[in-house]
Amino acid sequence: MKEAMYYKKNNDGTIECGLCPHHCRISQGRTGICRVRKNIGGKLYSMNYGRVSSLAMDPIEKKPLYHFYPGSMIFSVGSVGCNFRCKFCQNWQIAQLTDIPTSKVSAEELINAAKQRQDNIGIAYTYNEPTVWYEFVLECAKLAKREGLKNVLITNGFIEKEPLQEILPLIDAMNIDVKAFHEDFYKDMVSGQLLPVKETVEEAQRKCHVEITTLIIPGINDSMEEIKALAQWLSSLRKDIPLHLTRYFPNYKLDILPTPVEKIKMARDTAMKYLDYVYTGNMIDEIGGNTYCPSCDKLIIERAGYQVQVKTEDNKCPKCGTPILLIKDSEK
Repeated sequence: MKEAMYYKKNNDGTIECGLCPHHCRISQGRTGICRVRKNIGGKLYSMNYGRVSSLAMDPIEKKPLYHFYPGSMIFSVGSVGCNFRCKFCQNWQIAQLTDIPTSKVSAEELINAAKQRQDNIGIAYTYNEPTVWYEFVLECAKLAKREGLKNVLITNGFIEKEPLQEILPLIDAMNIDVKAFHEDFYKDMVSGQLLPVKETVEEAQRKCHVEITTLIIPGINDSMEEIKALAQWLSSLRKDIPLHLTRYFPNYKLDILPTPVEKIKMARDTAMKYLDYVYTGNMIDEIGGNTYCPSCDKLIIERAGYQVQVKTEDNKCPKCGTPILLIKDSEK
């Protein structure tokens, strides 16, 4: 464990954590909602520092990131803990449980492991919520940057402004979950808040490449009015922010039926009225998985599973010359 950043001591012996908007008031011997930041002797410690639960080489498209080094592989790493309580959590075994087997690694060992992976572009901090692994991720990101590796965060975006500002200069890309577009969902389904997530998206898209994922759950966040509001808000920031609308399947504490495929396609059609790039996920959809020119609809990036073929010319549509949002090797 390591002493945590971003906390203050109270006169009554409790600690207020300032890493995320929960601002947990933590008594001696207890942890915050994330279960990995603990008050020990009047100091706050990161209990998951250097604890790795998962390691894998993944296609960048699996994150999902469709406009960031398409067709590349990235070394993906996760720990334990999360500052949300999503009833539909897909990685609940590591996000909602912390007393599980993990491997102890140093930041130097992790960076060396990433460098040894063939055709690896960098490190994706993913699987559980990386912001509750803040101290270790920050240390790794600094070392990775020095070694020319890309840093990618796959996050729920629920982090306070100051720690976000500290880590953002080290981050090359983020996929941020906007789990719904109304506060009641965040309160009832994830024990969080929407507004801080929106603020993270707004700040991050100014500093690095950002894509958004929303899991569409039947009867809960699947109205076309909500999809429209989400797409309009993203478009007000940048019309070319990619949005991934993914199909829900029963998991963890939520057992309602999977989202109908047609509902996801309808949601994409709705969002496409406002955004340049909208994708469908967790389903087979030839159209919804490809990238098309926002001006002339020419097929620009063709995806068959994780097989990717990029058909741009100098990041422009070969048919009409429209610039395409694409970060790839030629831009290193």
